[in-house]
Amino acid sequence: MKLFDEIPHLEDDRIVIKQVNDSDADALMTMTRKDTVYRYLPTFLFEKKYDDIHFVISEMYRELFNSKESLILGIYPKDIGCLCGLAEFYGYKEDIRKTCIGYRLDQPYWGKGIASGTVKLMVDYLYTKTDTEIITASTMIENKASARVLEKNGFILTAAAVPEDWGYDTPTVADKWFR
Repeated sequence: MKLFDEIPHLEDDRIVIKQVNDSDADALMTMTRKDTVYRYLPTFLFEKKYDDIHFVISEMYRELFNSKESLILGIYPKDIGCLCGLAEFYGYKEDIRKTCIGYRLDQPYWGKGIASGTVKLMVDYLYTKTDTEIITASTMIENKASARVLEKNGFILTAAAVPEDWGYDTPTVADKWFR
């Protein structure tokens, strides 16, 4: 199966990763308005492009998914049951079977193992349910917590301090990860 053949539902004993729906609009809007959540992320993330959060939710699965540009899913800890972040598969290269991953959590959920569990679910899904053979990720060099999440999940730093265009006035210095 290829990455964009279906919208998956992933879960383990602690976390569910699934399609975002309109009932998640308030939680998503609250998260997207926090500068602390997005300080280590590119400026052009889809959920930040539009003011109408309901439009964002519908277009995640119409525009992004159908064009195979990105697959964005909600992160829901089972003990809480509400949306606490987003898991994203993007940069899919079918010819070399490569997928990039990204994730973002609302600040109240930091430091609880949710990001690490999310990345584990994403990696397991890509390697066991899709034809992906290479998984990559990027982190701003200042984002030590995200680097730890990737290391816990078996990612290896392949390029340090690489300038990239993340939509800021100057290039963003990022680390490149591989698994």
